[in-house]
Amino acid sequence: MKTFLNALLFCLIMMPTTLLAQTTVSGTVTDKANAMPLPGVNVLVKGTSRGASTDFDGKFTLEVNQGETVVVSYVGYKTQEITFSGQSSLDIALEEDAAQLDEVVLIGYGSTTKKDATGSVDVVSSKDFNQGAIVSTDQLLNGKAAGVRITNNGGSPDAAPNIRIRGGSSLNAQNNPLIVIDGVPIGNDNPAGVSNPLTLVNPNDIESFSILKDASATAIYGSRASNGVIIITTKKGTSSGAQYNFSTDYSVSTLGDGLDMMNGNEFTRFIQEYHPDRVDDLGVPAGTVATSEAIAQTINGRNIYNTNWRDAITRTATTSNTNFSARANLWDAIPFRGSVGYTYAEGVVKNDDYERLTMSVKLTPRLLNDNLKLDVNAKSIFAFKNAVDAGGAIGEALNFDPTKPIYNRAPNNRFQNYYITLNGGGNFGIFQANPLARLEQRERPENVYRFVGNTELDYTMPFLPELRAVVNLGLDASGSKIEERFTNGAFETFRLDNSTGQGVFNPGINYKEQQHITNTTFDAFLQYKKELTGKIVDSYDVQAGYSYQNFKNDGNQVRYQYNADSGRRELVYNEANPNFRYYNVLNLQSYFARANISVLERFLLTASVRADGSSLFTEDNRWGYFPAAALAWQIDEEAFLSDSKVFNSLKLRLSWGETGQQDITGVVGFYPSIPLFLAGDANSQYFPNSSLYSAQPFNPNLTWEKTTTYNLGLDFSLFNNGMLSGSFDIYKRNTRDLLAQAPVPPGQALTNAFIDNIGETESEGFELNLNLVPVSTEDLTINIGGNLSYNSTEVTDLNGLDNINAGGTLRGTGADLLRHAVGQQAGSAYVFKQVYDSNGDPIPNAFVDLNGDNQITDADRYYEQIAPNWTYGFNLNVNYKNWDLSSSFRGQIGGNVYNFAQLNYGWTDAAVFSSQNNLTNVLNFYDGSANDVIQNVNGNIQFSDYYLEDATFLRCDNIALGYRFSDLIKDGSMRLYAAVTNPFLITDYSGEDPENFGGIDRNFYPRPTVYTLGVNIDF
Repeated sequence: MKTFLNALLFCLIMMPTTLLAQTTVSGTVTDKANAMPLPGVNVLVKGTSRGASTDFDGKFTLEVNQGETVVVSYVGYKTQEITFSGQSSLDIALEEDAAQLDEVVLIGYGSTTKKDATGSVDVVSSKDFNQGAIVSTDQLLNGKAAGVRITNNGGSPDAAPNIRIRGGSSLNAQNNPLIVIDGVPIGNDNPAGVSNPLTLVNPNDIESFSILKDASATAIYGSRASNGVIIITTKKGTSSGAQYNFSTDYSVSTLGDGLDMMNGNEFTRFIQEYHPDRVDDLGVPAGTVATSEAIAQTINGRNIYNTNWRDAITRTATTSNTNFSARANLWDAIPFRGSVGYTYAEGVVKNDDYERLTMSVKLTPRLLNDNLKLDVNAKSIFAFKNAVDAGGAIGEALNFDPTKPIYNRAPNNRFQNYYITLNGGGNFGIFQANPLARLEQRERPENVYRFVGNTELDYTMPFLPELRAVVNLGLDASGSKIEERFTNGAFETFRLDNSTGQGVFNPGINYKEQQHITNTTFDAFLQYKKELTGKIVDSYDVQAGYSYQNFKNDGNQVRYQYNADSGRRELVYNEANPNFRYYNVLNLQSYFARANISVLERFLLTASVRADGSSLFTEDNRWGYFPAAALAWQIDEEAFLSDSKVFNSLKLRLSWGETGQQDITGVVGFYPSIPLFLAGDANSQYFPNSSLYSAQPFNPNLTWEKTTTYNLGLDFSLFNNGMLSGSFDIYKRNTRDLLAQAPVPPGQALTNAFIDNIGETESEGFELNLNLVPVSTEDLTINIGGNLSYNSTEVTDLNGLDNINAGGTLRGTGADLLRHAVGQQAGSAYVFKQVYDSNGDPIPNAFVDLNGDNQITDADRYYEQIAPNWTYGFNLNVNYKNWDLSSSFRGQIGGNVYNFAQLNYGWTDAAVFSSQNNLTNVLNFYDGSANDVIQNVNGNIQFSDYYLEDATFLRCDNIALGYRFSDLIKDGSMRLYAAVTNPFLITDYSGEDPENFGGIDRNFYPRPTVYTLGVNIDF
């Protein structure tokens, strides 16, 4: 008892000393590679419950005693321990843990680490994103991952991206990858008014992309994963104090040079030289009250103008983005993040305006003693755009006679002062519609609302901690309203008044449309994960579950047309379907299971199986079964590499798997396997109030398209601190039972071509990702990243057919350029080999007799590939103290693009084509843009390989320079930056742009160069 009292007395004496020894210390945690502050870092006193978390500026405050150890840890970085010996501040620079490669990788229905992944998975995080003028999420990712080719449809603010992972696997079925946003798989049907589904998510909210490529990684997603999966994760809340971010940027978009069309003076000279009998058609009569640019000259009593129609329809455009986000820990229990963003973007084509408001909320609380984790996400978008007919206006601007003015203010001009060229010779109709009038006299406001949200409940059984149950409920709902309005003018059409024999103008059709798309998701699975000690199998993870998705597209259209008798626009009424309603439903249901097993702490095995059912098929063909397996060997865990100074990590991966494809709705609409009837319109009535119903084609034997993929991969990190890291994959993919549009023998169906399961394709390729950090000091870091990929997809069988049509219409009905042909790359151009004279000029309609039968027929045509085999990207990032410089480049080697402008405007008679009294502009014959040996394009000249050009290019995507002010804002920081997007393009292509997804460069919306100034504030 005496000993106890002495000990108690000693403790009471020493307690004040201990309390006095405890010190409040502050510090900053930064990334050693670039000196950037790291938010959310855990700073703990070892062996105690005292700790803190760094704020957005990397700062923390901590109570610590003399001699205690402070532990600093952060995901993806090496943990540091510092002994406190009275330092006035603790400034810690954390080093990336490249040796472990332990970045989190999202996979289907779960996550793993890069080190433990067995499939081919790429991760692109926020530090890798493209900089500059970013309007849509896909622009963050472009060029950043090997084998991922993103080609947008041009320079419009919401241009749709065409995304291909390893080239796609199908001919006519869906080839876009599955996109999953915070657990909600997005449908392939976009609401009217949304060209790009990835504008749904504010780019400022994105945390990372996980790209699943091989079947082992994608098979767990089943039927929608044949073309790969892109999992998008948004930023989360924080468990520390409130943190805010404000960012805004302003951009100016400018056009470079376009196609070299003739100006008014050049065109006048051309008509005088090549068509002297048409000189009187130049310009407008002197008596016409026309206004445009300055009159260049007068010929034969006509005013000859010098109008640049491209300049008339384009502009220097501006874009602004403003975003605000807040992170907090609500009531010390609910990590929260909320954001709001506003974008206003002008296209370089006049009146092409896009406006977007986004909002998001994310909650990630833990309840029931941390056994229940909730992940609640809600995102909404309100978008407005005036969907101008940019393609039509661009085509008319290229085509319009440059000696004509923009405006004609004559008193009898019924086209609201725009100059319009009418057909000659008594034919009724507009020969050339004024492209500016098309942009200013037509309105198509499109208003869209879209919501994506989900709630995921993750419950760990308290009585069995290895077992967890996960339920995910998701909703993707959208609504859109569209109205198309025309004023009298360029959209008026002619009709013949039988009573007078005179031409009468009718205004175009106006209409309104409403559409509602609802995509509901339900996922549920059980997962059992067990760690073992001293066993051959050291851990295993098994899960099984059920997935349900239902897509509903419901809408109607109200049409108005001009009534000559009443002089008003009136509703066009259809007795059979008065509201022009459409209604489509697609239902997908699946069962899945997966097992991950670790053997001897270095061998990883993954096996999965999924059963998919689709309502697109009949009951007998509804279900498909898709297994997958993968094996990985962590070679760096072997004893012979334990002391290696070269290899930090080395992993070999081998995988095999099958996936399915069922989405053919983009070609034939819904329900291709069941008989349907279509109601006719009022003109098809045999009796009053009785419509004629037409049977629609169908194929009850349709079943799943199946893709088998083999993949061999190597992940590595070399030298000190992972100075060089990357991955290399080779793969082979076979797709059978292709869902493709094939010809139908006469009399055997209700059409001449319909969807069937025919043939096979075979793809092969490789991918290389590299990251090099040649310099990494406290003040200076240089990071160089790059990727290279090769992919070839060949058609190996078409069930006895040599080829099937792949589209690409040129001039005239049935004039399709592209084919899917056995032994050739899918979607190749089917062309004649051009014959050239001694000067190197093409001889019109002279082609090589490839089969030697002394006649030129389709048997002499051959195939030239359109899609490139080689694509690449590289980037450079330099950080010096508070300065940062980044640049990104991408390109392709090979492939071809069809120069449609040469076919349309590159021959001498094109200037007088299809008109008795009017002229159209042509490419410049005086500087080599066009060749005057081609007088017309009659015969098969449109199928000449003369019009195919090499599509190789190198594009600089962006260059950005920024500076971070660390002390300008109390408890915060500010970064100012300037960027230029699309500053230059290197290519030998003579047309507008070689980066063309469809392979035919036709009335292309030009990609502008964009200059951006922005500021980003954390506080």
